[in-house]
Amino acid sequence: MEYKKGKYKHFKGREYELIDVVTHSETMEKMILYKPLYNDSGMWVRPASMWDEEVVYNGCKVKRFTYIEG
Repeated sequence: MEYKKGKYKHFKGREYELIDVVTHSETMEKMILYKPLYNDSGMWVRPASMWDEEVVYNGCKVKRFTYIEG
């Protein structure tokens, strides 16, 4: 799967910036490098499989992150 760099909205409403896709040095798993846009808490990583997954929220199946803009 290809991931677009840019702004995403989390299913709970806050916005994040996807900085890049990186690779875990031990497992070779693709990870998403991102940062929250609502505070200055630094950069974070999350497995790409989690970034892309659907979750159940308020009884509905929704994407965890939705692309907004580049």
